[in-house]
Amino acid sequence: MRLVRIATRGSALALAQSGHVARTIEVALRCRTELVKIQTTGDRIQDRSLAAIGGKGLFIKEIEEALLDGRADVAVHSAKDLPPEQAAGLTLAAFPMRADARDALVGRTSGATVEALPRGSRIGTGSVRRASQLLAYRPDLVIVPIRGNVDTRLRKLEDEDLAAVVLASAGLERLGLEERIDERIDEGLMLPAVGQGTLALECRQGEALADDLLAIDHSPTRISITAERAFLGVLSGDCHAPIAGRAELLGDGRVKLRARVLSPDGRKIVTAEASGSAGDADALGRAAAQEALARGALRLIEEAREGSKG
Repeated sequence: MRLVRIATRGSALALAQSGHVARTIEVALRCRTELVKIQTTGDRIQDRSLAAIGGKGLFIKEIEEALLDGRADVAVHSAKDLPPEQAAGLTLAAFPMRADARDALVGRTSGATVEALPRGSRIGTGSVRRASQLLAYRPDLVIVPIRGNVDTRLRKLEDEDLAAVVLASAGLERLGLEERIDERIDEGLMLPAVGQGTLALECRQGEALADDLLAIDHSPTRISITAERAFLGVLSGDCHAPIAGRAELLGDGRVKLRARVLSPDGRKIVTAEASGSAGDADALGRAAAQEALARGALRLIEEAREGSKG
């Protein structure tokens, strides 16, 4: 029976995600699977921010190398970790159905909400996007930078005297920790990262496996991610800049993209919105990016990058 080797990071969340994908592939392709654990640079360096060490691409570099040199056949990524540019020789073959894209507030005290947090509360997050949107809504909050896997971040509630931490709802669900979620933050307050809640399956371009994996591709998710990544690509977005984008298919078959670019302190916000035919998702994302640029998004992105150097 055919064996499909799946490259994945070794964290509990990555293994839960890749294990789910493996079972789906086995059923759809009637094959065996094997997980190939890869330690990435982003996993090894935990004492500095992502912006300081080179960005989210450090979570996928070694995994893509495993694909290119033949150690693995397909990789499972969190789509929000993917840089806008596709690596040469590789293709994003499938996007399974998206999970909840919203961010989640986990409080040290049960029932916590962003609205009800006491003034001056210390909130843990490693994301400039989350931090800037929190500060835009609650400038009194104190943002505490944190990194690490989900369990590590949850432990820091006590270890670093935090009132709450912000994590992805999808990640908590995939680890069976949804009961820890006190608030699924409304997207009007906190727009998700591009690709949040979505898994991306990457493999070598031109191989039969790329076509085979279309069996588990979810078309509405692919359309949404195409619009979001097109928006991010025009802005050359990375983890230095607070960029958020969320595309959804409407009931009439059209797709709508909402996006934000913020200053790190949340005081300046550029918004953009576009809607159109699902078949024009890429062009729609690019149009929203041009709208954002016309409203001053580039200045905010450059400001964030300069700030990260300090």
